[in-house]
Amino acid sequence: MSESEHEPLLLPLDSPAELSSVGGKAKSLGTLIRAGLPTPGGFVLTTAAYRRFVEETGIAERVAAILSDMDAADATDAARASARIRPLFDEATLPADIEAAIRRAVDDLGDIAVAVRSSATAEDLDEASFAGQMDSVLDVRGTAAVTKAVRTCWSSLWTDRAIAYRAGQGVDGDGLALAVVVQELADARAAGVLFTADPVTGSRAHTIVNAAWGLGESLVSGEVTPDVYRVDTTTGSTLHHRIGDKSVETVRTDAGARTRPVPSHRRRARVLTDEECAELARYGAAIERHYGRPMDVEWVATADGVAIVQARPITRLPDDLEQWNATLDGDFLWTSTNLGEAIPSVMTPITWSMVRIFMSEAMSISRLGTHEVSGNIGGRFYLNLTLTDSLTTALGLTEMVRDANDRVFGTRPDGLRPTRLPESRMKQIRAVIPMLTGFLRVLRPYLRAFEERVAAFPGRCAELSSAIADASTPSELAELWPSCESLLRDGSRLLAAGGRRGGGALATSPKWLLRFASESDVDAMLTTSGDGTTIASLGPLIGLDRLARGELSPAEYATQWGHRCADEFEVSVPRPAEDPAWIERRLAEASDGPDATSLLAAQERRRAEALDRFATAHPRLVKRLRRRLVKASKATSGREAGRSEVIRAFGVLRNFVCRAGKLTGQGDQVFWLRLNELRDLLGGNDSGLAALPARRRAYEHYTALPTYPTYIRGRFSPEDWAADPGRRPDVYDADTPPTPPPSGVIIGNPGSPGVVEGIARVILDVEDGHRLRPGDVLVTTVTNVGWTPLFPRAAAIVTDIGANLSHAAIVARELGVPAVVGCGTATTRIQDGDRVRVDASKGTVVVLDGAEKG
Repeated sequence: MSESEHEPLLLPLDSPAELSSVGGKAKSLGTLIRAGLPTPGGFVLTTAAYRRFVEETGIAERVAAILSDMDAADATDAARASARIRPLFDEATLPADIEAAIRRAVDDLGDIAVAVRSSATAEDLDEASFAGQMDSVLDVRGTAAVTKAVRTCWSSLWTDRAIAYRAGQGVDGDGLALAVVVQELADARAAGVLFTADPVTGSRAHTIVNAAWGLGESLVSGEVTPDVYRVDTTTGSTLHHRIGDKSVETVRTDAGARTRPVPSHRRRARVLTDEECAELARYGAAIERHYGRPMDVEWVATADGVAIVQARPITRLPDDLEQWNATLDGDFLWTSTNLGEAIPSVMTPITWSMVRIFMSEAMSISRLGTHEVSGNIGGRFYLNLTLTDSLTTALGLTEMVRDANDRVFGTRPDGLRPTRLPESRMKQIRAVIPMLTGFLRVLRPYLRAFEERVAAFPGRCAELSSAIADASTPSELAELWPSCESLLRDGSRLLAAGGRRGGGALATSPKWLLRFASESDVDAMLTTSGDGTTIASLGPLIGLDRLARGELSPAEYATQWGHRCADEFEVSVPRPAEDPAWIERRLAEASDGPDATSLLAAQERRRAEALDRFATAHPRLVKRLRRRLVKASKATSGREAGRSEVIRAFGVLRNFVCRAGKLTGQGDQVFWLRLNELRDLLGGNDSGLAALPARRRAYEHYTALPTYPTYIRGRFSPEDWAADPGRRPDVYDADTPPTPPPSGVIIGNPGSPGVVEGIARVILDVEDGHRLRPGDVLVTTVTNVGWTPLFPRAAAIVTDIGANLSHAAIVARELGVPAVVGCGTATTRIQDGDRVRVDASKGTVVVLDGAEKG
């Protein structure tokens, strides 16, 4: 009988035990628990269990034989050994008493998520010097999953790195053993505050402190990954800290608060000392006692110490947060491409109410039964690709629609495929055909008189805005809502009609043209610069040139373009025309770069040259080409013109909501009402006001989280994703654990051709556009018309979100500025000041040198 048979196989985590039995990690946790510290509980599978497993299954003998045949200090041999050893742990049968012990312990913990972590003994492996070499498996649930994770931890004792390390240290592999900790998982998550209870798990045991450099706005806006400190509320000791990549900071200047890059030596530097964390925790505890409930507390650290600047009840402990999460409705694939540039921020409830009306008119299919094509995920706007894919498959249009979707939404990440709707193919067809025919019937008058309707729309908006301003009572204002809704629906239909003016030419022409011309010539020919058309998204930029030359007055410019901005769908955001200094700032920013007119002229020359080359090579196809280009141009210009007018309508809706706030005495509170509640309020029913505190907390909660991934599949928790240090900003799949993004070349969608080398300027807020110098490469999350004035200064444009028909691609093509869009992780992999090579013809970006100073 071996010695291991006399030792316990499994112990509660708080049991006193020898280091050789439970390993360093488990022994430390047990000490904390026995000291009365509120550390999450669990159990430890001892080294005796490991020894029993490898001895009874014969793994120990087979490992010894494998190692005897090779030089473990050689990296190649170590890799071969690991490849033969690790599968043994998955294949062998677990002894029945070990399996039973794990099952009982997991049942005792209940239906909770656990972390399964390796816990090595000092004589076997120095965890401090070999940290990260052994496996941990997080967010594990159920006996089968825990057992599998235990096997993974055991086998991680035999990774190639572990084998080579021990060989290099002269440690004999014979007799090695590993303990495994199974511990209740308590995730921390961060914003610009401290939480007196963990806002993810509800645990009152820890104070969570988040810290970033500067005033904190960059943290709230999600521009930086903050430091995260987990402080024991009872003792004030910091149990864990994670240092974030704090790339920017908001600081006070004579001109007001400004965001600037953090110097490289401070980006990864710790913001708080343990003493400051303890001081913050004491403040948090005192505030919680005063209010009688868990609190989140905003703070600032000054030269004189720590100061508390705000405190409020935590919004979700555990179930008082209003959920905005369409992923809870089913297993779907969602994307924010295209939509994310239109509405880049968390929406207020009133905006979401109006966006739903917009989508019902702008999309040919807005819903199928209970499945909606658009969804609100944590306050952000997403499109249900599962619905669109299922319907196009049912109609037999898969290939054609896939090509079109790739241009609109970009190429999907490899391996990410949507599930199908539960409805049968015939049920889908019976439902969708009437919707499609009805949609096309509604659009006919808009298609027939598109130019006339676009031309009349600004006057309609001005007239209705004037009537809104003249309304003196809530009831008078309420009478204007039908006109507002009609305006919104008409503007939405203009957008839908505009993109369909050329039939399917915009979607099909690129594929046809590529049969006869190069990609660069195809992109040049598809611009509108040579047909006398100026797309509406270029209007603000060209208007600035005319304004600077005195051809347009400031008032005329504001009337034409004062409704366009970086967050133009959001009705709580002031329009640029509301700011008297807006035009002066835009002129100042445009003064140090090339003017749009010269860029457009150069692109027109490139277009003419491409057309000449096509005519020379394919003279018989010239007429057919020109017909296609005319149709594609009509679709591009129509889509952009329609969008400009629907945004003008959203400006009128903002006027309506703001007037409602003033007439009812509710002020900005009305932005957190839904549309039906706002109309009820105007009619004298104020019952909707009861939801405002919780709804505003939800808005602030979601706003404090980083921007979610471009693609989301399955059930998604914004909180859990934000708390995961391994999260990816480009893709989330509920069925697949996150993997690090690929290293090396950054790959996106070719938006506008050209090859450029330059200094990257990572700019996450358009208000920081003054940092972009002529010749810099603009790197950002997403662009829209509010970013257009920056384009002439950029040598190239790189975005995380986007596709061929996204704003960045369309405007960049018109101006001849190279662009790679939809990169997913560009803003996290490129640092401000890096020298990069942008090959927009291939859709690639390469970092050549690290960040340059200055």
